[in-house]
Amino acid sequence: MEFLTAFFEQYGALLLDGTIDTLVMTIVATFFAYVLGVPIGVLLVVTGPNGLRPHKVLNTVLGWIVNIGRSIPFIILLVAIIPFTRFIVGTSLGVPGAIVPLVVTAAPFVGRMVEQSLEEVDGGLVEAAQSFGASTWQIVLKVYLRESLPSLIRGVSITFITLFGYSAMAGTVGAGGLGDIAIRYGYQRYQTDVMLAAVILCVVLVQAFQTAGDVLARKIDKRR
Repeated sequence: MEFLTAFFEQYGALLLDGTIDTLVMTIVATFFAYVLGVPIGVLLVVTGPNGLRPHKVLNTVLGWIVNIGRSIPFIILLVAIIPFTRFIVGTSLGVPGAIVPLVVTAAPFVGRMVEQSLEEVDGGLVEAAQSFGASTWQIVLKVYLRESLPSLIRGVSITFITLFGYSAMAGTVGAGGLGDIAIRYGYQRYQTDVMLAAVILCVVLVQAFQTAGDVLARKIDKRR
């Protein structure tokens, strides 16, 4: 107990700041990734061969953009778009500098997950809405998005956890957070106790968000 007391007296504030930085990076990036990714996923479904408004050229181009965005390793993207990051937020360092590449790398991923969630919606419901004269916009909002909500919520959990891991990579270029702490103290200074504490915090946070997502998805799933 004395060891733990001394440890938290020395590193408690550091770990708390790192946890807050990691959560801010991940939550904000997840939010903006969905702001961009949901319209992408909807467009992929609506303009698909069996969609409400088939458009081969738009669907193909959008699909290629999503695939290219998903294929670039995050650590490479992080460095490659530094000028763009500086243009958007004025810096490539710290939490603001990490959010931009996190959003850029996550938006295509979210778009593809949203597409898969919407494609799971029963086609009979879509046909029924069309027979009642619902517009494309109404079908998207009241059928596709509403019926796929449990799957979309699970997708949010997956995206959060993925970006949580990427935020640790961002720590290698000065973004801060638990990843930065683990690298600076655990790897560069050989303080395994600090690295272990950072890892434990990461595991706890990931488990908490995964559990919360699963519980929320089950509660709103009308099939249960």
